Amino acid sequence: MPEATPVRTAGTRPRILHLVTDPRRRGAQNLARDLHRELRRRGQASALRALAPHPDAHPDAPDTRATAVLGPGRLHPRTLAALRTAARTADLVVAHGSSTLPACALALAGTRTPFVYVSIGDPRHWTAGPVRRLRTGALLHRAAAVTALADEARDLLVERFRLPAARVRTIPNARAADRYPPAVDEADRRAARHALGLPADGLLVAWLGAIAPEKRLDLALDALGRLPDVRLAVAGDGPQRSALERHPGAARAHFLGTLADPAPLYRAADAVLLSSDSEGVPGVLIEAALAGLPAVATDVGWVGSVVRDGVTGALVAPDDPPALAEALAKVLAGDRAGLGAAARAHALAHCELDVVADAWQRLFAEVCGRGGAAAPAGTARPGAGRAGVGRAGTAKADAPGADPGGELGGLG
Repeated sequence: MPEATPVRTAGTRPRILHLVTDPRRRGAQNLARDLHRELRRRGQASALRALAPHPDAHPDAPDTRATAVLGPGRLHPRTLAALRTAARTADLVVAHGSSTLPACALALAGTRTPFVYVSIGDPRHWTAGPVRRLRTGALLHRAAAVTALADEARDLLVERFRLPAARVRTIPNARAADRYPPAVDEADRRAARHALGLPADGLLVAWLGAIAPEKRLDLALDALGRLPDVRLAVAGDGPQRSALERHPGAARAHFLGTLADPAPLYRAADAVLLSSDSEGVPGVLIEAALAGLPAVATDVGWVGSVVRDGVTGALVAPDDPPALAEALAKVLAGDRAGLGAAARAHALAHCELDVVADAWQRLFAEVCGRGGAAAPAGTARPGAGRAGVGRAGTAKADAPGADPGGELGGLG
């Protein structure tokens, strides 16, 4: 017999529990944190939990401290039990990518708490094998709704996993614009460089992400080797860092490690570089665009929804160092200010959190108002049907498991 969930008073907003894999500062986690903060600001009950700790999550980083961990491992029995307990105080769980999908499918089975799965990557990459594809499809069918970051990604999810079209929505990736202000002037740029220990003069390109095989930092360093007047600031960590620090192109690279706040790096840089083999809609590109930076990126996944070739930066084919170096040289030698201004305008119109959060709130209301199933609609367009909302301060994280801090109580 299904477990009962607390009754929500008619007319109140659903209580949301955001679930991430771990407390690191990565794409899915950043979207979850920003959306959680925005919902709290609007007066909607929202809590944030991570399945498990991660050794790369700096214990003193604000994002790590603000994300309570449920258990010792992503699918550990104690973790799943804690998730089931935490979900009792929520009307809806939002599973932000990766292992949160099987965790919700297992932990919420037999309960009345539905979950929405946020697909952030390219399913052609993470379900390449037939077994994994079948298993992922079965798990996705357990979700009350699935969201994609671009219309093309939505169509692919529907086709690849035979999902009901009405249950798959497009809601863009988003960031809060006020967290990524552009550099005011050259003095501001120099101050940001000084704070990060970077050279005050010369062209500087920012690269941010996990130093892992699919992110292809080696490709960025290959391109850097062809541009003798350019330096690269690398923000991130990962299994390939030690090896790539010995790469010939690393002589003009500055490895900064994981930054608690990347905003100063965006203000310090002249452009941002993305060299991945696989992506969805990278939050790094949205952050950089909001900060007024042009981008040079490999044309993978749905990167083109953020980087408009020739308008906000440049797109190149993956795994092509000469083409990447040529595009980067062209952007750096061109009208960087004009490209950056166009990038910011595009991001404000399509990827600003205040606009995208409206679409999320409509989906939450529909799922919870229809017994855990989304209403028939393919795409949740940002900016439509905005409604006035209240404000509330952001609560601090509390202990793992249930909701002793009251993040989900009394605010819905």
